[in-house]
Amino acid sequence: MTGRTRTARSGGYRCAECGHQAAQWVGRCPGCQAWGTLEAAAPVAAARPRQRVVAGAPSAPASRIADVALDSARARPTGVSELDRVLGGGLVPGAVVLLAGEPGVGKSTLLLEVAAQVARTGRVLYVTGEESAGQVRLRAERTGAVHDELYLAAESDLGAIVGHVDELHPDLLIVDSVQTMSSGDSDGAAGGVTQTRAVTVALTALAKERGLPVLLVGHVTKDGGIAGPRVLEHVVDVVLAFEGDKHSTLRMVRGVKNRFGPADEVGCFEMRDSGIVGMPDPSGLFLARFGGPPVPGTAVTVVMDGRRPLPAELQALVTGKDIPSPRRAVSGLDSARVAMLLAVLEKRAGVRLHDAEVYAATVGGMRVVEPAADLALALAITSARRDVALPSDVVVLGELGLAGEVRRVAGVERRLAEAARLGFTHALVPPDSGTAPAGMRLTEVRDVGVVLDAIR
Repeated sequence: MTGRTRTARSGGYRCAECGHQAAQWVGRCPGCQAWGTLEAAAPVAAARPRQRVVAGAPSAPASRIADVALDSARARPTGVSELDRVLGGGLVPGAVVLLAGEPGVGKSTLLLEVAAQVARTGRVLYVTGEESAGQVRLRAERTGAVHDELYLAAESDLGAIVGHVDELHPDLLIVDSVQTMSSGDSDGAAGGVTQTRAVTVALTALAKERGLPVLLVGHVTKDGGIAGPRVLEHVVDVVLAFEGDKHSTLRMVRGVKNRFGPADEVGCFEMRDSGIVGMPDPSGLFLARFGGPPVPGTAVTVVMDGRRPLPAELQALVTGKDIPSPRRAVSGLDSARVAMLLAVLEKRAGVRLHDAEVYAATVGGMRVVEPAADLALALAITSARRDVALPSDVVVLGELGLAGEVRRVAGVERRLAEAARLGFTHALVPPDSGTAPAGMRLTEVRDVGVVLDAIR
C-alpha cells in the first residue's frame, strides 16, 4: 500500500477545487476533473455518544412575523441600475452577495463602479487580495471611481479585514476575492476548500451581526462552476454570474440565487475604455440593421433571457450547390438545433439545402439556444437560399416541430411588447398567441411551409 493510501484513522483526500472526497490519492479529481488538486484531509474525529441538548438563553425573544420591522430589511440602491435590477432593487443590509466570473471578464471593474456610486452617500471599504492598493487606484483613476469615502486595503488576512471594519464602520464591504483570503483559525492554504469555507462563513456572520452588506468576488472553474466548496452557494444570500465574451464588449450579470428577489433576472453592461456602463436598452448591440434596408438572410426575433426580453438578429448565408460534403458553420446558436431545422426545411418545406453550404450566426455576440427562435432562423435560412429579404418591420416568434408545425412559446406577451417598443409593426406568431400590442399586426402561422411560400 502506498504512502498516499488512506489508513483507517486518516481523513482521506479532498479536492481543493470542488471539495470532492476520495479514499486514496489520485492524480485527477473524479468530481471536477482537475489535475493535482487532491490534498490530505484532516482526520475525522470519532463520533461522540449522543447527549441531551441543554436549553440555553435565547439571544432575542421570538416575535410574531407581523410585528417584525421591515425598515432594516429594505433594499438600498447601489446606483448601478442594471445591477439593482438583478439584485431586486439594491443591497439589503446584512446581505452577502457572491459575484463569480472568469478572469478578465470585468468583475473588479464592475465592483469598483459600485463602490464609487455607494461612496456618494456612504462609506465603502474595498479589500483586495489580488492587487496592490496602487494598482486599484490606477484603475479607479481610469474609470473615474476616485472618491473621498472609498477606502482601499490590500489585505489577505481575515482578522485584518475585521479590524478595518471596526475602525471605519463602512456601509459596504467589498472583498476581491474570497479565494485569496485566509483565516488563522483554519488549516490549509488560501484558496483551498477549508479556508474558503471558513472565510465565507466568517464574513457572513460579520454581515448579519452588523447589518453590513458584503460583496464577494469568486473565481470559476474550467467548466464554468463557482470555485470552492458547494457550501459557498448555500451560505451566501445572492449568487450572481458575470458572463462575457473576450471578443465582445457585451457583459451580462445573471442572477443564479437571490433570497431577496427574482433569481432569473439579467443585467446588461458594455465594457468601454472608461470602464463599465449599464445598458437599460441593449437592443442596439443585437440589431445590426434595424431601420435600414432589408437584407436577404436576416430575421429578427425576441428571446427571453431569464425574465428579460431581448431582441436577437439571426443571420444566415447559403451558398453553392451540388457540393458533395457541404460545410455547416454556426456561431451563437445550438449547432444540433440548426441541423434539425435544416432537415425540417428540406423535408417539410421543400427547401433544397443538402448540397449547399450553410452559415448561421447571431449579431452582437448573443447566445441564442431557446426553441422560440426556430421560426426566425428557418425564415433567415430560406431568405438567404432564395435571395429574398424579409420586411424590416417584421419580428418572428415560434418553435418548429419535426412535422413542420409551429408551436407556441412561453412569454409571448412580453416578447411582443418589447418588439412593439422597438418599432416593429408586424409579427409572425404561432396560433393562439393572444392579442397584439397597440400599433402591431399579428399573423398566425400554423405550418412552416405556409409562411415560406411568401418567400419566392
